[in-house]
Order: sequence, then C-alpha cells, then structure tokens
Amino acid sequence: MNAFLILMLRMALAAAFLAGLFGQLLVVPNSLAEDVTNAYGPEMVTALVPAAIAGIACVQVVLVATWRLLGMIDADAIFSERSFRWVDVVVWASVAAMAIALLTAAYIFVFGSGADEMRLLGDVGGLVVCAGGGAAFAMFTLIMKGLLRKATELQTEMAGVV
Repeated sequence: MNAFLILMLRMALAAAFLAGLFGQLLVVPNSLAEDVTNAYGPEMVTALVPAAIAGIACVQVVLVATWRLLGMIDADAIFSERSFRWVDVVVWASVAAMAIALLTAAYIFVFGSGADEMRLLGDVGGLVVCAGGGAAFAMFTLIMKGLLRKATELQTEMAGVV
C-alpha cells in the first residue's frame, strides 16, 4: 500500500482520536450535561453523560485497532493471525457501542417522561438508528474478516507452492 496514503490515514485517525478525547473531556461533561438537564432534568445526567463518554470510547478503540491494522499492512504482516485479533477488537467495540446506544434509548424511553414528546421521540429514534448503524458496521466487519481469512489462506497456500 502507498506509504503516503497510510500516513494520511494515520493522521486522520489521530485527529479523530483527539477530537473524541476533546469531546469526552470537555464537550460531553459540559454541553451535553446542560442539554440533558434542560430537556429531562438533572437526575438523567448521571446516566446519559457516562453513556456518551463510553460510546466515544468505543469509537476510539476502533480507531486504535485500525491504526494497528494499518501498521500491519505497512509491515506486510496483514496476512497473519495477529490481524484477526485486531479485527475482533473492532467487532466487539462496535457491538459494545450498539449495546450502549440501545440501553441509552431504553433508559430515555422509560425515564424521560419529563421531556416533550418530539424531543423524546427524536432522542430515542436517533439512538436506535445509531444502534442499527453499529450492528451493520459489526456485520460488515465480520464479512471483511471472512475475506481476510480467505486471503490469508490463499497467501499461505501460494507460499507453499512457490
């Protein structure tokens, strides 16, 4: 793979990771906490802010795993068993994010009666859509893992022939 392309992807991954860190440390505890307090009341902040921080952490785990996989591509070691562990990390982080989104949607649906109906519907609907996106991403990653496994088998077979 092109070294320039890998460098650009790594810069994008680092920027996304740092943006997530900024969100976890400043945006979520301040802005989201204020928004949740205004919409649902202060008692909901203690559940929703940690859920948002955990959701961002799941995305950061995927970014780190992608960084590691890029390093394996750069070192021409992508067709090894180690790469499957990093792909599994991506899948499990996606599943965790999906679970966080669904649990948060259920929490808001059950305990968010203080908000107006459109706000409640929008928040729950948005979280369910995010959970669906997380499920689709996890399934797509599993399909790509199968393709990587097949490519690894073919590469091993070709190395035995040559």
